[in-house]
Amino acid sequence: MTTDTLTAVVTGAASGIGRALAEALHARGARLVLTDIDGDALSATATRLGATAVAADVADPAAMSALAAQAPQARLICLNAGVVGQQLGAPWEVTPEDWNRVFDINVGGVVNGLRAFVPQLLAAGEPANVLITASLAGLTVFPGGGAYGPSKHAVTAIAAHAAMALADTPVRVSMICPALVATGMSSEGVEPSVVAAEALQAIDDGVFAVAPGEWHEAVVAQAGQIVSGRQPTPPAPRSA
Repeated sequence: MTTDTLTAVVTGAASGIGRALAEALHARGARLVLTDIDGDALSATATRLGATAVAADVADPAAMSALAAQAPQARLICLNAGVVGQQLGAPWEVTPEDWNRVFDINVGGVVNGLRAFVPQLLAAGEPANVLITASLAGLTVFPGGGAYGPSKHAVTAIAAHAAMALADTPVRVSMICPALVATGMSSEGVEPSVVAAEALQAIDDGVFAVAPGEWHEAVVAQAGQIVSGRQPTPPAPRSA
């Protein structure tokens, strides 16, 4: 991925992984179009990085279409915006409002982004990349977590579906599936800059998905439990 002449769009760019992606792309010389629902934080990040700021709600299809119209030259689309949710219990303990909010942002934000940007990427006929921020919680199931894990399972399925649909085109899809990241969503975890660096490396290497190596066996083991009909158990990293 040549970034010194690249225009990149990053959603959820005012904090966390999105801001780290913007910083990493800025360091590579990319031109940036950044969006977030938090206008003040977005403006501060965009000003610091010399980027174009477009305040928008990724859950709004019209807002994402308007964003795409403002970035016709973009060839890297980072669909990153996401939320955890306010209730983190079992499915029946989460309110309908929280289910809707989490899915509208986490899933709707990706679908709306694909709908807005992929047709113009295909029309351009040039090499392009779509980077989708999923989660380890979208590859395996953890107890609790409310609507977040189910929403990220939907995101991983959408990313895989998009990658298959675009396989014979110049547009490539990559997906990152980090575990805990030290952002506004969690006080623990790896630094967002580490996740951003791994994400851009995945694009450089043409890799579809990146997940923490210590969790690979746990993801496969839980899938094996399910397909064999056994009761699933909580996953644990290899080092645990």
